[in-house]
Amino acid sequence: MRLLYNARIHTQNPAQPTASAVVIDRERILAVGHADDLFNRFTRAQGENMHGHVILPGLTDAHLHLKFYSLSLQKIDCETDTKEECLRRVGERAQKARPGEWILGHGWNQNVWQSSSFPAGEGTGVRGWPAAHELDAVAPNNPVYLTAKSLHAAWANTKAMQMANITASTPDPQNGQIQRDMKGNATGILLETAMELVSAVIPEPSIDEIADAIEKAQPILWKMGLTGIHDFDRRDSFMALQKLHAQGRLKLRVLKNMPVELLDQAFELGLRSGFGDDMLRIGNIKAFMDGALGPHTAAMFQPYLGEESNRGILNMDGEELFEHGRKAAQVGLGMTVHAIGDRANHEVLDAYEQLRAYEAEHRLPHLRHRIEHVQVIHPDDAPRLARLNIIASMQPIHATSDMLMADQFWGPERTRLAYAWKTQLDFGARLAFGSDAPVESPNPFLGLHAAVTRRRADGSPSAEGWYPEQKLTLAQAWEGFTVGPAYAASMEDRLGRIAPNHLADLIVLEKDPFDCNPNDLLALESSATMVNGEWVWQS
Repeated sequence: MRLLYNARIHTQNPAQPTASAVVIDRERILAVGHADDLFNRFTRAQGENMHGHVILPGLTDAHLHLKFYSLSLQKIDCETDTKEECLRRVGERAQKARPGEWILGHGWNQNVWQSSSFPAGEGTGVRGWPAAHELDAVAPNNPVYLTAKSLHAAWANTKAMQMANITASTPDPQNGQIQRDMKGNATGILLETAMELVSAVIPEPSIDEIADAIEKAQPILWKMGLTGIHDFDRRDSFMALQKLHAQGRLKLRVLKNMPVELLDQAFELGLRSGFGDDMLRIGNIKAFMDGALGPHTAAMFQPYLGEESNRGILNMDGEELFEHGRKAAQVGLGMTVHAIGDRANHEVLDAYEQLRAYEAEHRLPHLRHRIEHVQVIHPDDAPRLARLNIIASMQPIHATSDMLMADQFWGPERTRLAYAWKTQLDFGARLAFGSDAPVESPNPFLGLHAAVTRRRADGSPSAEGWYPEQKLTLAQAWEGFTVGPAYAASMEDRLGRIAPNHLADLIVLEKDPFDCNPNDLLALESSATMVNGEWVWQS
């Protein structure tokens, strides 16, 4: 039993907002209050002087791709200001690689590159997008595959496409596109499900390799203040997590969501949301309704500006999604659906409206369904998440990362309700915040800064922020990374607060985020992190 004292504690508990000491026994919090009282009550507790530092509930990233993030730490960082710098990094890696070895990278975004791509019409590509021949020039002896920042597009070189048997006659897969030049040849850009044509031929890391990568990523996340995540990767990620958990190496609380293609198997097994324990448990069934803003595949009611024939890609309609949700509900599995565009969000809400009626008619549990991203929503649909009790799982850092693209491709009429977390909160929806890492940094303090300022680190676009009416208070944003994810995981009775009988997940900061300039949030990190009553990180 330990007693942490001489601290400034923000509990997130409305019944006791602040305190100076906390008693922890094994994985649980026993009491919260003042040191003199707690030392008198718990005479056997071992005192730990916190030297006036700030203690807060540990933060949870409610949308993170743990396998992809962990493995991305080994890949080329392609999030560069120019295409030339991205190519330079690929060339540098190629010089060290064995002939034929795959070169992998992540993070490029053609929309933000400062130098323009080659002009269209030369039979080598599409204006604004990179092309295979550019990778061929810097890595002539290796297949190259670089995923875009959005994870909804990829850039492959000629060797990679040859290994995947992609030719001019290869048809586009369902819900995907092989980008082609004016002569019909593949340019090297693969959108949505077309990415799988190449990714399927890349040697998969073993479960042991994934587990090792996740274990190595844990200290990075602890230092950022994260004590838990909601994972959106697939079967191999779950197998790696189970292995780590069985060996006592998992020191991060994980809610594991499952892809919709495994719904039949989950149904046959009778799996339900919440199965597992407090360290690793089943979440919801994850489906994709559309693509993303970066590759212009998010499903919209109106065309993208400057692309009058492009309304994005809608993977299914509300009726099909309802059928998935109905089957999942029969065994107690909630749904969580990726929806970026306003049409995609509309279709998801239509499906959820049917699903709520189905749950009521058949006396099934009122499950904690979610929409992932809620990135742009039609004004008529904005109140529906609260009305249907659907969790708005949003990523504040997307707003500051994407704001220029959103203005450029959606226009001000639609972006008024883009990344509109304050609108959702005002209507009464529950917010669960995350990062979508490795799409963005998993650092929650960057997300908190974005939520309260609507500005980038450099202060742009203005002192007021981008659509400043959507800014949150720090208290509201902090709940998005604590009690919101706890509710989404059906763990609000024991997670997200520093309170008696809650799990001992907490972080220690040298500066109080509730008493500092919002810009100081960008530099905050945890000096000590506790998960399940154990100090897992100390600087």
